[in-house]
Amino acid sequence: MKYVHIKINEMLKANGISKTKICKDLDLPRGNFNKYCRDEFQRIDARLLIKLCDYFQCDLSELLEICEKDV
Repeated sequence: MKYVHIKINEMLKANGISKTKICKDLDLPRGNFNKYCRDEFQRIDARLLIKLCDYFQCDLSELLEICEKDV
Protein backbone atom coordinates (compact mmCIF):
# COMPACT_ATOMS: atom_id res chain seq x y z
CA MET A 1 0.00 0.00 0.00
CA LYS A 2 1.37 3.40 -0.96
CA TYR A 3 1.24 6.61 1.06
CA VAL A 4 2.50 10.19 0.82
CA HIS A 5 5.46 11.03 3.04
CA ILE A 6 6.17 14.66 3.92
CA LYS A 7 9.91 14.96 4.55
CA ILE A 8 9.46 17.36 7.46
CA ASN A 9 11.69 15.48 9.91
CA GLU A 10 14.45 15.20 7.33
CA MET A 11 14.22 18.91 6.49
CA LEU A 12 14.23 19.92 10.17
CA LYS A 13 17.31 17.82 10.85
CA ALA A 14 19.15 19.04 7.73
CA ASN A 15 18.48 22.66 8.70
CA GLY A 16 19.01 22.30 12.46
CA ILE A 17 15.49 23.50 13.27
CA SER A 18 13.37 22.23 16.16
CA LYS A 19 9.68 21.37 15.92
CA THR A 20 8.99 24.04 18.52
CA LYS A 21 10.67 26.71 16.39
CA ILE A 22 8.92 25.83 13.14
CA CYS A 23 5.52 25.63 14.86
CA LYS A 24 6.10 29.06 16.36
CA ASP A 25 7.46 30.55 13.11
CA LEU A 26 4.56 29.20 11.04
CA ASP A 27 1.88 29.57 13.74
CA LEU A 28 1.00 25.86 13.63
CA PRO A 29 -0.60 23.81 16.41
CA ARG A 30 2.04 21.35 17.64
CA GLY A 31 -0.39 18.40 17.80
CA ASN A 32 -1.43 18.77 14.16
CA PHE A 33 2.16 19.31 13.08
CA ASN A 34 3.26 16.10 14.83
CA LYS A 35 0.66 14.13 12.86
CA TYR A 36 2.21 15.39 9.62
CA CYS A 37 5.67 14.48 10.94
CA ARG A 38 4.49 10.91 11.64
CA ASP A 39 2.61 10.57 8.32
CA GLU A 40 -0.63 10.16 10.28
CA PHE A 41 -2.91 12.25 8.10
CA GLN A 42 -5.67 11.63 5.57
CA ARG A 43 -5.48 14.96 3.77
CA ILE A 44 -2.71 17.46 3.24
CA ASP A 45 -3.51 21.15 3.61
CA ALA A 46 -2.25 22.95 0.48
CA ARG A 47 -1.57 26.12 2.49
CA LEU A 48 0.65 24.11 4.84
CA LEU A 49 2.62 22.74 1.89
CA ILE A 50 3.16 26.26 0.57
CA LYS A 51 4.26 27.47 4.02
CA LEU A 52 6.71 24.57 4.35
CA CYS A 53 8.16 25.09 0.87
CA ASP A 54 8.61 28.81 1.57
CA TYR A 55 10.11 28.10 5.00
CA PHE A 56 12.62 25.54 3.73
CA GLN A 57 13.09 27.34 0.40
CA CYS A 58 12.41 24.16 -1.52
CA ASP A 59 10.15 22.83 -4.25
CA LEU A 60 7.17 20.62 -3.55
CA SER A 61 9.00 17.70 -5.16
CA GLU A 62 11.73 18.02 -2.52
CA LEU A 63 9.18 17.93 0.30
CA LEU A 64 6.91 15.05 -0.75
CA GLU A 65 7.49 11.47 -1.81
CA ILE A 66 5.33 8.43 -2.40
CA CYS A 67 6.42 5.47 -0.29
CA GLU A 68 5.44 1.84 -0.06
CA LYS A 69 4.10 0.84 3.36
CA ASP A 70 5.30 -2.51 4.65
CA VAL A 71 2.33 -4.74 5.37
